[in-house]
This record gives sequence, C-alpha cells and structure tokens, in this order.
Amino acid sequence: MTGTARGRTAPLDLDQVRAAVVPPGTMLPAAAYLSDDVLAFEREVILAGGWVCAGRSSDLGPRSRKAVAVGDDSVLLVRDEDGTLRGFSNVCRHRGHELLPCGSTATGRLITCPYHNWVYDLTGALRRVPRSGDAFDTGALGLVPAAVAEWHGFVFVNASGDAPPLPEYLAGLEEIVAPYEMERLTVAATHEYDLAANWKLAVENYHECYHCPAIHPELCRVSPPDSGDNHPPTGLWAGGSMTLVDGADTMSMTGASGGTHLRGITGTLRRKVEYIQLYPNLLLSMHPDYVMTHVLEPVTAGHTKVTCQWLFPPEAAGADPSYAVDFWDVTNRQDWEACEGVQRGVASRGYVPGPFAPEEEVTNQWIAWVGAAYLTGRLPAVERNEDVRRQ
Repeated sequence: MTGTARGRTAPLDLDQVRAAVVPPGTMLPAAAYLSDDVLAFEREVILAGGWVCAGRSSDLGPRSRKAVAVGDDSVLLVRDEDGTLRGFSNVCRHRGHELLPCGSTATGRLITCPYHNWVYDLTGALRRVPRSGDAFDTGALGLVPAAVAEWHGFVFVNASGDAPPLPEYLAGLEEIVAPYEMERLTVAATHEYDLAANWKLAVENYHECYHCPAIHPELCRVSPPDSGDNHPPTGLWAGGSMTLVDGADTMSMTGASGGTHLRGITGTLRRKVEYIQLYPNLLLSMHPDYVMTHVLEPVTAGHTKVTCQWLFPPEAAGADPSYAVDFWDVTNRQDWEACEGVQRGVASRGYVPGPFAPEEEVTNQWIAWVGAAYLTGRLPAVERNEDVRRQ
C-alpha cells in the first residue's frame, strides 16, 4: 500500500471510529483488530508515517549495518567509521534487489549488492559498477536516504520522511526521561514473545491497570493498581506513573532490588515507575534501578512479535538481572493471555465495542490517536480528542 493510504480513510466503519474516540471512549470496531487490510493501512500511515523504534544504538558499531522493517518498507541502518548513523532505503539502485535481508546485520567499509555486485560506501554513494565503463552516472545513483534519529540510546526510523523532527514529535517527554539516562544503560536480557493478538491490544492493555487486581497478583503486592498519575498529552507519546508500596525498592517478586539505583534517580523518583509509550511501537517502563522496553512489530492482524529488553546501568555490571526479568516475564505472560482472550472475543459475531472505565483514560488517548489516523489518512500532530470528533 505504499503511497496509497495517505489522505485516505481506513477501510472501517468510520462512524464507529468516531464514536470510539469520544471520551471516555470505546474499543475500536472489530475489523481494526482482525483485518489485514486495516493493518496494511496502519503500516503505511501509522508505522511508516511515524518514528518507529528500530532497536538500540549499541546494536550498530562502527562500519556496521542492519536491515529493519518499517511498515512495508525495508530500511538499511548504517554506522560509519566516525560513529555517524545514516539510513537508506534497503534497495539497490540498479535492479531493486535488497542490499541486506531484513533482520540481518553486516560489517565492512563497503555495501555490495548481492545480485550484480554494485558497490556503495557507507555514505550511500555508488563507488563501483562491474564492467560498465562510463555507462552510468554514478553520482546520480546513490542510495535513497531514509530519515533516522538517535534518542537516549534508541534508534528511530521515519520511513515516509513526513514526520516532524523527533524532538518535536516527543514534545514534553524529555523532562520525564532525562533522569534515567537510558543512553548509559546496557541490555542485560532479551525475551521475544509471539503474541496471538493484534498489536494495538498490547498497547491498550499497557496503558491501564484497571485489569491488574484480576490478573496480576504479583504486581499488586509491590505497586497499588490505583496509584500514580497520568501525563497530559503534549506530543506523540502517552503514559503515566505508578508508585511502589512502602518497603518496596522496585518491581520484583519481593519488592527488593538486586541491582543499584540509577544515578539520576533520587528523592520521589525512587518511589515510582514511569510507563510511557512512544507512538507507535515503543513501550518504556522506567524503574528506579532498571528500564524495561517492549518493541512491538505487527506480523499479521492477529499476531505480534514483542521484543522485551531489560536495561541496567554500568554500576550494576555483574548483578543478576533475574529479579527484574522473572517478575516481568510472569507479568508479560499474564498480559499476553489477556490480550489473546480479547483477540478471540473481538472475532465473535457478538462483539460490540465496549466502553472504557475512567481508569482507562490513557487507553482512550491511544485509541483517539489511532482513530485520527483512520479518519484522515495521516498522523495527527498531537492527540486531541476535540479535533478527532470534528472529522
């Protein structure tokens, strides 16, 4: 659907979408969770149109490259010898062959297309064409650039090139995340989950703890499910914080930390956990002593790849991360079971989008943002329910 969705509406009952976004809001129409046509629209407008998290900066050392999927596009991330990050469409300018299989990595000073051995350097310039003489204007056949950015140790890609600069996109978030110094943190553990549910259901679940007393007994022992505050929407992100119970130092089975406090986390920050979504696909759970991330990759309308990582500071080198990993692996699986139950439910002919409870305010913000994209064929600058109601 590349190039076809922009400016068009999603293949949905738009009256139901309009009803869903009005606070307190409802879930979306069933097709939003079941239809691969809707997912194709989302790939073009929401995923390719936004800043998608494509991993950690540390994944790319000097003279290395990595191919990542962004919507329906494949983007080649390249780190040159001086550390500069660049992005290119993962397509040879000769006959369109991919330069690197999606998900693969490579190293070296040159990028060689495996089809006809056209050679590019790390700036994207075409350097060599076998047996061509002067048949080609190599200066006009460099790789097509793609918009990339680094933020607190994460790599982001905007495949369409239409999104605002990342600092504007994430307006208002810097003050919240800066104390966690995520650029200093390193990955201590990674789990990949195959979620048999639509990717948006994982986000809806993430943004509320109304469900916590029913399915998360371990979590409720260390963090009251009705605690904390939500952040007002200021950019293309959403979330809020929850507090720890007295005597707990972090989110773990016992509430005890097996690591050390992040050096920028002092005072009241040691008593809470921030849960933030960077639209569309990165979930940040920032604890006093570690950060957990979820990166969502929709595979089909009913299946999502979720990559979960736990990040720790250098001061905790050698510490066993299992106190955090085990707690959240249990909690993640409880969430996935719930999301999969919802996926089966929305597939029933008896499904009617149900209303959100007052505690699900941020879930409604997410639905309103998605709904605005459905109604306009483009990303809204900032989520505003009032604007969506006028569509």
